Amino acid sequence: MHRPTLAVALLSASATYAAPALVARADIKCPIVFDGRLPTGSDADPSWLDTYATNAIYNPDYVKGNDIKWSEILKWPAVEASRFDGTNFIPFEVTISDKSIFQKQNGFRRAGLQFLKDASDGEGQKGVKTLHFSVKQDSARPLNLTHEYLNAWHEAADYSSNQIQFQTGQLIGKSAADKNNFKILDRNGKSLYSVAINTSQWQNFAIKLDYTKNQVQVYYSLGQAELKSVAGPTSANLAGGGQFQIGILKKPTGSSDVVNTGYQSKNLNEGQIYGGVFLEDSTNNCVSL
Repeated sequence: MHRPTLAVALLSASATYAAPALVARADIKCPIVFDGRLPTGSDADPSWLDTYATNAIYNPDYVKGNDIKWSEILKWPAVEASRFDGTNFIPFEVTISDKSIFQKQNGFRRAGLQFLKDASDGEGQKGVKTLHFSVKQDSARPLNLTHEYLNAWHEAADYSSNQIQFQTGQLIGKSAADKNNFKILDRNGKSLYSVAINTSQWQNFAIKLDYTKNQVQVYYSLGQAELKSVAGPTSANLAGGGQFQIGILKKPTGSSDVVNTGYQSKNLNEGQIYGGVFLEDSTNNCVSL
């Protein structure tokens, strides 16, 4: 099944999909560099996620458990569309389970979507770009906020650090006081913005990365409201190329070697709902709000 065939199939929704409430889609006003939104009806046969022949949106091989496919990882929650999805795109949920062990990283449980055409020296790493994503909580698959989570991040090409990281839960070695907050940090762990997790509404984020000036600016809104600038521009070291990831990386507790060892609960069933995922070109200060 080639991508054009899939596009035709997407015109009809799955018979088993509980259609979300429809809302007016906010316009994206800047050129899209990578579009990570999933078209309406793409839940009808999720096997398209698993091969390069049919998946032109995300890398079908990375970053996930060794013995599990993206068609098994992604779920299709019956929730209203997010601000930049509207009627053309549907929310999706990234889940983790006991099988979510990437390569030999036994300390982590992770499933991170990568834009298929993202490259360490490509367009996503040049000029001024803004990463958009909306998140919503699933009461049936809650995150265990006594752990540290990465939910969106830009990992340097040499894997030594993340230039920018969107996190939640209790950060390792830090106070538990803000474990119920989403936190945007720079590569040194400095907080750029923090906001409480909302358990009922969409939370919309946009992170503008100015690679020319090494600056970060954060935008945020709740529900269907227009995004507003809430932090920055702030100096940050954005050097080193790399790739974006959207999903879940859950770190263990009780270990100083978090990649390889530590405690993770059994029968794991956690998820994070996403919508409105895209990277846009923010030349001339263009940001879709």
